[in-house]
Amino acid sequence: MSAYRIVALPGDGTGREVMREALKVLDVIQKYGPVDFDIREIPCGGQYYLETGKQWPEGSFEICRDHSDAILLGAIGWPDARLPNGDVAGGEVILGLRSGLDLYANVRPVKLYEGILHKVHGVHKKVWDSSLVDLVMVRENTEGLYHSLLRRMAQSAIGEKDEKLVIERFPGLEGEVRWDPRPISRTGSERIHRFCFDLAERRANKLGRSQSVTCVDKSNVLRGCQLFRAIFREISDQYPDVDAKEAYIDAFTMWLVRDPEDLDVVVLPNMFGDIATDLASVLQGGMGMAASANLGDRHMLFEPVHGSAPKHAGKNIVNPVAMLSSLQLMLENLAIRHSDEGLDVCGNILQEAISDVLSSDGPKTYDIGGSSATSEVGDAVASRVRELLKTEFD
Repeated sequence: MSAYRIVALPGDGTGREVMREALKVLDVIQKYGPVDFDIREIPCGGQYYLETGKQWPEGSFEICRDHSDAILLGAIGWPDARLPNGDVAGGEVILGLRSGLDLYANVRPVKLYEGILHKVHGVHKKVWDSSLVDLVMVRENTEGLYHSLLRRMAQSAIGEKDEKLVIERFPGLEGEVRWDPRPISRTGSERIHRFCFDLAERRANKLGRSQSVTCVDKSNVLRGCQLFRAIFREISDQYPDVDAKEAYIDAFTMWLVRDPEDLDVVVLPNMFGDIATDLASVLQGGMGMAASANLGDRHMLFEPVHGSAPKHAGKNIVNPVAMLSSLQLMLENLAIRHSDEGLDVCGNILQEAISDVLSSDGPKTYDIGGSSATSEVGDAVASRVRELLKTEFD
């Protein structure tokens, strides 16, 4: 087929550094694998806003929407980079794309590689067993508490005027009040639950063992969550081979760190998912290891979970594994969407290369107990990918 069209959005701070490592590996895959990529890099974010007064060049949203097969994002956010209304400069990029492209499933694999140490009480040591940490957290990505912000960013990205929701008063509250609505819809809930059960079936086929889906919410007190839970039960009846489990978010946070081996696919409303997935990253070694995919029916965006880390920017010390694992997710999902076996092999090879580097005496960054540079880790993964591709395709 023709080359896959990739839009690369380096963003701010260390996002630019980890993006360099991702593009380095992508170049190796293109050179030694059976696939081609047409990569278009677009500047964006808070730093770009401070330099130009714009969050990204005119027409960038349309390029992402109409002329890309996948989008890679580094990280967004820079000190003092704020819009006149107080919003974060660069929010139009990540939040505008999530909402404007209807990327309703935020998928965050939580996989612990052999050789990774966990930083606890300031000391790196092995806490969790790598054979017992392999789950996927799926966060509904367009509704809930962030819906108003997401819609505002999407309208900004496509050049439409913000439609304000007006509530004049809250009985019983005095003085200044600020609020954010938390809408949860049947349509949004149905599609995210169905996505998760389909994902569980694919994981069962790939791993050779049955999978469960756990619905996590606060349906004992919140009406939106009651709808979310009710629809979960409706959808689960359509998947008799997938075990359906339920949990409340407060108790779940304990179970997540105590018994991660009991979890396979986990589905959560937007804000609960935002918080719980960051907590889950500790199981795999921290935010520097945590990758994510933002998936819709037509579009895809991939990014590390971590932020732009301004205090580390330019030092070549941050962990690129989250970005490289996000690249692996991109290859995997492009392969699924386009039924491309060669690309699927490339995705598996990249995951194997990451595992090989981390489980050996290869370079590791400071956050997981090493002292190597960002570029050294990227070079090691790229080199291992090259070796594996040459063995597979020569």
